[in-house]
Order: sequence, then structure tokens, then C-alpha cells
Amino acid sequence: MMWLTDLQKIGVAATSFGVVFMLLGVLMFFDGALLALGNIAFLIGITLIIGPQRTVYFFARKNKLRGTICFTGGILLVFLKWPFIGVIIETFGFLNLFGDFFPVIVTFLRQLPFIGQLLSLPYIRVAVDRLAGSQTSVV
Repeated sequence: MMWLTDLQKIGVAATSFGVVFMLLGVLMFFDGALLALGNIAFLIGITLIIGPQRTVYFFARKNKLRGTICFTGGILLVFLKWPFIGVIIETFGFLNLFGDFFPVIVTFLRQLPFIGQLLSLPYIRVAVDRLAGSQTSVV
């Protein structure tokens, strides 16, 4: 079992706060300040979790270039007071960058007590498997 360092724990908290602020920004009719704060916290959190060199390597890979351009372009549009268009472009970039992790996230969520039971319900299981791109479930 791998233990997290103190910086990685701070990174997990910063990433979580970033996601929460981004969701609140969207719920508050694309509030630019919440979205910008969420973007900054998310990027700081990712950097603290995997380290600066790995973060640069992750975003600079050739196969992730389209996602990186859309993600950073969306963040810039949010900073330039175009939050609605920025979030749409940023979401496209986010899905291109982090879409490979969805099956891992779904597997982790299925091991949690209440959420795992919810995700195992027949119709929800099929929908989550389709969204995650995993075909591991047998119905």
C-alpha cells in the first residue's frame, strides 16, 4: 500500500476544492470568479499530486496535445470573461486529457459502500459502463 506525502495530501484537497468550485461556478450560472478559482486550485492540486515534471510531461505529450490546447484555451477564456464558451471548450479538453482514467475511477467508486451498490443497479451499471468506455459488466 502506498502512502501519500503531505504535499500529495494537500494536492488531493486542492484538486477536490477545484472541482467543487468549478461545479459551483457552473451552478451559479457560470460565475467567472468561482470558475477561475476552481481552475487554479485544480491545476495546483494536480501539480502537487504528481509533481511538476510529471505534470508538464502529462500535458505536453503528443497524443494529449489537442486536449491540452482546449483545456488551457478554455481556462484562458474563463479568465477573459467568457465563462460559458470557456467551460464548454475546457470540458472538451478535460475529456480528451483525462478520459483514459474514467474506467479506473468507476472501478474505485464501485468499491465504495453506498456508491458501489448504487452503481451496480441494472440500468445504472449499463449507463456507467458505456460512459466509462469499459465493457467489463455482464448483464
